[in-house]
Order: sequence, then structure tokens, then C-alpha cells
Amino acid sequence: MERLETGIHAGRLSPAEYEANFSDLHPRLDNHEALVAADRCYFCYDAPCMTACPTSIDIPLFIRQISTGNPLGSAKTIFDQNILGGMCARVCPTEELCEQACVRNTAEERPVEIGRLQRYATDAAMQVGKQFYVRAEATAKKIAVVGAGPAGLAAAHRLAVKGHSVTIYDGREKSGGLNEYGIATYKTVDDFAQQEVDYIIAVGGIDVRHGALLGRDFSLSDLQSQYDAVFLGIGLAGVNALRIEGENLAGVEDAVDFIATLRQAEDKGKIAIGRRVVVLGGGMTAIDAAVQAKLLGAEEVTICYRRGKEHMNASEYEQDLASSKGVIIRHWLAPKSIVSQDGKVAAIEVEYTKIVEGRLVGTGETGVIAADQIFKAIGQTFDAGGLGSLRMESGRIAVDVEGRTSLDGVWAGGDCVFGGEDLTVSAVAHGRDAAESIHRALSATAAPAVAVA
Repeated sequence: MERLETGIHAGRLSPAEYEANFSDLHPRLDNHEALVAADRCYFCYDAPCMTACPTSIDIPLFIRQISTGNPLGSAKTIFDQNILGGMCARVCPTEELCEQACVRNTAEERPVEIGRLQRYATDAAMQVGKQFYVRAEATAKKIAVVGAGPAGLAAAHRLAVKGHSVTIYDGREKSGGLNEYGIATYKTVDDFAQQEVDYIIAVGGIDVRHGALLGRDFSLSDLQSQYDAVFLGIGLAGVNALRIEGENLAGVEDAVDFIATLRQAEDKGKIAIGRRVVVLGGGMTAIDAAVQAKLLGAEEVTICYRRGKEHMNASEYEQDLASSKGVIIRHWLAPKSIVSQDGKVAAIEVEYTKIVEGRLVGTGETGVIAADQIFKAIGQTFDAGGLGSLRMESGRIAVDVEGRTSLDGVWAGGDCVFGGEDLTVSAVAHGRDAAESIHRALSATAAPAVAVA
């Protein structure tokens, strides 16, 4: 096999190879496949799959609706609980949530394909533009939503359906948050994230203002003075630093930025990638970056994680997917320094680690892995700029069970809150539930006083 010179280059593959590599990971089921898959469901009365779903979708019901030839009714059952059900069907770790809880696992060790059935139904509705919701009579209430990611979109849609006027502020050029910028391209093809945003906004009553960044263009107090309520779904904007020698060398990049650039690229052949790539981290971002580096033509891609396989945040399915694409996953390795040559990355020095008395420590034994490109995927941080006196907990926004913050009239949800998970479906649940709480609060203040005899 002919090898390209060491370094970071674009155009490592042919156009046909790029198209094949970044095609849909799990294409939509056809009608026959969906009926066969639905027929495997026991339609459990006390369904454990529902309990495992953060948005509590009535899974047995929507699958029964598919089995009876009613995919649109199935889609409504899904959207009633999760208006971003189409994206969640594509990116949710179903193998750790609903499908892991499926009772079919006990007898057959193969669950009902809940995620693919959910995609089948939601795609059917979106492709014909079927809108299930009509806005209630307009209220005089105005709500600001900061962040056009899953939490913000879910909150905005639910509030708009209630008749309130919603304005979404987002610092980026497009809506969608991580669904638009942070998900592996092969998981959401055909610009699906934007299609879903358009579907959600089509309900009416939602105005989106892009390029408006909290802490730069406005503050939380500004919004409080202009709106009846505020929902914060601002995610995690910062990226953790390695704090090792060589971190600023050419060829060391944030995995989040790499994924975002790739997601927005019309021509994958123009994305430069190294011949030897090392990804640092153990979560979904690390997996997505590593797999896509391989799909772009990198010859050697290695994930280095400082703990063991069982400690990785990425699911076992995703780890296996990476391995199937030729990614090498090495555990118990921590970055020590980045080796340079002519001002560029040449290798990374790593130290072997182990756990002693519950603490991760270095063993003193080191090694070197050749690399011309290194991606950092060691977690993101929360930027509290523009939030004023909002109470924080462990570096995130503190909220109660309804998403209410320490400030009157301000709610929050998604990754930015304490206890938030890096899951689209969890963010949707936060936004939906906060919207219901906001509606109750605004309805209470709008209710006329009742005279007491």
C-alpha cells in the first residue's frame, strides 16, 4: 500500500470512498423490516424500557401503532414526550437505556430494535411535514430561551404550543447545538439536524436570533428585565486543557472543534487529517473523533485513555464500533508531554497509570506513540459569563427538580446544570419539564383574583 508523507493532509481518499465512509450508519427500516421488528415486542404492561427512557416515551404503544400500520400515530406518541425523537433515535445510547432494559434480552440476548423503530416512525411524519400540534390562543407572556440546542428547542416548542411567545438566542450561525455541531457525521446524514429544527420551529410563535451570545451581547439581567421568564440551555462552551508541555504545538486540536468543522464541511475531501492520529479521552467525543479520523483516511488512529475499559464514558457498543473501524483503544495511559519536530507534533509521551487505594496514579513507566495530529477529548467546561448571581453547584447551575434556579423567573436545563448528562434525550427531558414548570408559574400569575365572600 502506498503511504503518503507524514503530516496533516486533505484528500487522502477518493470522492467515492468519502461518500461511502460517511453514509448513514443505520439506514431507516423499510416498511417490511419495521413490521418484522415491531412484531418482536411483547408490549409489556409494566414496560421496563419506558422506565429506562429519560423522556418516558410510551414505547410499547408506539411500537404497537407501527405493527398496526399507523406510523403517524406512532410518531405522535413519540413527539408527545420527545419532540426531538428523530435525532434521539439516531444518537441515543439505546444499548444502555431502553434496549438494555428490553425483556427480549433475557430469552434471546437481542432486544427489540427500539431506536430504529423510533426513527422509522418519526421520519415518516417529518417527511410528509405532518404537524401534530396547534398553538393555543396567544398569551401575553414572553419567554427568552438561551441556547438553541436540545434543551432549548424542547422548551421553546412546548412553550409555543401553550400559546406563549418565545425568543431563542444562540451564539452560533445555526440552531441545533450539539446535534448540529457535535455529533458524528455518519450518525446524522442529509442535514437532519437542520430539518428537525425547521420542523420544531414550524409550530409557530418561536423567533430565533443567531449570533447573540450570553455574556458578550447581553446578560441574564437584561433578559430578566425584558421577558416574563428565562430558560437557560447553554450547554458547555469551554474545553479542558491538558496542561502539559507541547499542548500549543501545530497539530494539537480540540476534538469538539474537529467534529464541528467536519459536520459543516460540504466536501469531506477538504478536511485535513494526519497519517498517525492520537485521540485523548474516553467519552463519546473521543470515539466520534477517532472513528471520523479513520474515515477521513488516517492510517493509524489510537485512543489513549487514562483508566480501564470499564471506566470509559463511551458505551461498549461505541467502543466496539471504533475497533471495527480500525481504531486502536489503549487503556491506562495518561499524556505526559507532546514531542515536537520543526515546531509540529511528532509524537506523544505517555505514562502508564494504575489505581492505588481508589486514586489514579502514574507508575513512572513511560512510552512514546508516534503522531502528527492529536485531538483533545478530555471533557468540556461550563462558562458562567453573564449569569450574575445565579447559584452554582460544582461548577454548574444549581436547579430543583423542575429546573428552577436560585433566581425568580429563571429556569435551566441540559449539560449546563448540576447533574446534567451529556445526552440529547436527557437535555430534551429537562427542557420539556422546565417548560411545563414555566407555564404553570406564568398561568398562576395571569389568573384573575377570585373574590372571597
